[in-house]
Amino acid sequence: MPTPLLSLDPAGELPLYEQLYRALAGRIRAGELPAGRRLPGKRSLAEQLGVSVNTVDTAYQLLAAEGWLDARPRSGFFVAGRASLPLPGLPQAAPVPPVPTAAAAPVWQFDCGTSGVDTGLFPFRTWGRIQKELLYAQPGLLAHGHPQGDEELRAAIADYLQSYRGVVCTPDQIVVGAGAEYLLSLLAVLLPGGSAALEDPGYLRPRAVLGNCGVACLPVPIDAGGMDLDALEASGARIAYVTPSHQFPTGVTMPAPRRAGLLAWAMAAPGRYILEDDYDSEFRFDVRPLPSLQGMAGPDGPVVYLSTFSKSLAPSIRIAYMVLPRHLLGAYRARFSAYASTVSRFEQQTLYRFMAEGHFTRHLARMRKEYRARAAALTGALESAFGADRLTFGGRQAGLHFLLRVAGGPPEGEMVRAARAAGVRLAGLSEFCQAATCPPSTVVLGYGALAAGQAEPLAARLAELWR
Repeated sequence: MPTPLLSLDPAGELPLYEQLYRALAGRIRAGELPAGRRLPGKRSLAEQLGVSVNTVDTAYQLLAAEGWLDARPRSGFFVAGRASLPLPGLPQAAPVPPVPTAAAAPVWQFDCGTSGVDTGLFPFRTWGRIQKELLYAQPGLLAHGHPQGDEELRAAIADYLQSYRGVVCTPDQIVVGAGAEYLLSLLAVLLPGGSAALEDPGYLRPRAVLGNCGVACLPVPIDAGGMDLDALEASGARIAYVTPSHQFPTGVTMPAPRRAGLLAWAMAAPGRYILEDDYDSEFRFDVRPLPSLQGMAGPDGPVVYLSTFSKSLAPSIRIAYMVLPRHLLGAYRARFSAYASTVSRFEQQTLYRFMAEGHFTRHLARMRKEYRARAAALTGALESAFGADRLTFGGRQAGLHFLLRVAGGPPEGEMVRAARAAGVRLAGLSEFCQAATCPPSTVVLGYGALAAGQAEPLAARLAELWR
């Protein structure tokens, strides 16, 4: 090996062994030292370069550890064969756009998005006390738990669902996961093939999740009773994803006859399923909610019930759950029993105790009272600012958002652009549509994240913008 090309700088920033390592690796990578070439002995190269034998040995050992050299006992070091080297010349990856940072996100003066909640209502003291007690008293929670979630939490969820939502299930039918998106991706694998019918207008995230899992998503229109059953039958879908208790985003409640018809559709052919998303059923202000579709179908009916604690506690808690029909449990465990639960056991056990000790029901009662008052304050302020005869509200009897239609108002797009430019976060109804025709001048107003006392200034701002 001609050594004049190797130049080491004793005064350089890098140690001598690393300079030598980099020089040799560069020549091997460039093909100047072909596979099978024997390198000079350690003592010989050390003398040529005027460095210690340890310097050469360290460089050779690094090259051998990374696969550039083969160390052969009593023979020395040889350039490794091409098959054992990292592949050179890989195509450059396309540039990845930067992830938006929190600092770059808009700062809204009024947050009327549909995903927000008032984090000031979170039970910090009680939640923190329970977590602290668990950290000291149950170190065993550091170990893996049940793949479907801790049994105590699943039992508490089953009791709650039986009492408040009419869901008929046992704890073994419940799967706890970090978000409804994760659970929906499991279902996409578990359920038979075929397309899925989604409400139009409807929730955007299931379209993305199911689509990413290879499930064709078909928009099916809704009317005053929810998903149109004739259109559902005509679509040929085998899965119907619905939000019957408070349709998102219109707020329509599916009446009992339509629910019965939807169940009849699912039972009319093998392999049909209903995915019942009960995302905000805790918040109904005027009437008691109808029993769940799952409760009407029974524990082994064609309904998978999904819900989350994102609205009732906080979005970042990331605890969601689904209730599987009994006949799907075997298939679920065959496919996913090796999966670990995606929710921290400390969070699971905190929520279990929060529910078992009665804090959850008291917390929900306080939140219902607070949000009912905020909804009334906001609708009243809007009527005063615009005039009650100009406004039509939809879906305000439940949930944390409602539709607002302004008679004689600007087109929806102009309404949304003007509001966002003025610091008001909201969405137009058409943003949730695929093929449906939306009524004019209609926006979706969420009030979960609005601070107390913001109703009147918000209404005045919108009235000024939408004159």
